[in-house]
Amino acid sequence: MQDDIAALLELSHEIGRPDRSLAILGEGNTSVRLSPTQFAVKASGGRLADLQAGDVTVCDTAKLVSLLDRKSLPDAAFEKALLEARVDPQSRRPSIEATFHAWLLTLDGVGFVGHCHPVHVNQILCSPRARDFAEHRMFPDEIVFCGPASVYVPYADPGLPLAWQIRERTKDYLRDHGRVPRLIVLQNHGVIALGATPQAVMACLLMAEKAATIFCGAAAMGGPTFLLPQHVERITVRPDEAYRQGQLGL
Repeated sequence: MQDDIAALLELSHEIGRPDRSLAILGEGNTSVRLSPTQFAVKASGGRLADLQAGDVTVCDTAKLVSLLDRKSLPDAAFEKALLEARVDPQSRRPSIEATFHAWLLTLDGVGFVGHCHPVHVNQILCSPRARDFAEHRMFPDEIVFCGPASVYVPYADPGLPLAWQIRERTKDYLRDHGRVPRLIVLQNHGVIALGATPQAVMACLLMAEKAATIFCGAAAMGGPTFLLPQHVERITVRPDEAYRQGQLGL
């Protein structure tokens, strides 16, 4: 568990680096799967840039995942459920987004989750072009690192309503694409990257921010021009790209 927490802290610090403009102040949250029954998540109010072990809370996965069947709860009831999910009652209150972390970490191959609010990505997600950015790709490495498409989630109130939307839209993606997504985009909010390793999460976030920068620049010149579906599929199945993903720990 200590190694997992150390890896989570390193990922948090990388996401929170001020020069990357992915998250500032108390923005964003991260998590790691510890076992089939437990995960660790950033505590509410922690700063990714300087997160410490005491700023991480270990939670019971099943207790939080079961909340999704309720779809929504009064604020006081949801707060109580968050506190009751703590393995150690003396630990800090988990992030309000702990519920979606709990569910995403049950997906096949997902060991780490990183959520943040990148500046250039959010320029698009706060515009009418958010769904275009989620569902299309512009260049090969965007496919390699972020997947053939992203899960698009319409705006929902942070907490349980957002977690429910993330679960439902991700289920749609799994049905349509037959694979676990690498990137989830939240309209008017931010992004979530999923990966087996911290390196996979970080690579996805950095490439998403690069793609957003390109998207904004191309839009100013009459674009962007998206790759055709057959081009996206070709990159997705190329053996050399699969090899490169393996070498990069993706």
